[in-house]
Amino acid sequence: MFNFEKLDVWQKSIAFAELVYQLTKGFPSEERYGLTTQIRRAAVSIPSNIAEGSARPPADFSKFLTYSTGSLFEVLTQATIARNQGFLSATDYQLIQESAGEISRMLSGLRTALAR
Repeated sequence: MFNFEKLDVWQKSIAFAELVYQLTKGFPSEERYGLTTQIRRAAVSIPSNIAEGSARPPADFSKFLTYSTGSLFEVLTQATIARNQGFLSATDYQLIQESAGEISRMLSGLRTALAR
């Protein structure tokens, strides 16, 4: 097991990416190369940046955590568009929002810990 795999935020981010994949399965087929791909790539980018950053010095790791946060906010923006277009139910949108909030707090906490 690699060190990043032990991080709760990485584990939660993997689960979040899997949630996004599950919820986007029902998107219209014409969105396959549009919104579906964009939201999935952003979701995958969250744990990927955590993993990549963990192999770097603390200051660089902190930057990668910032990139993860940016990708998280991309997912939220794309989920809002999907909800507004009727691709996501209010319940599914709320699930994404709640999960994203938790991950955002965890990323912020880890950045703070690295700054010490």
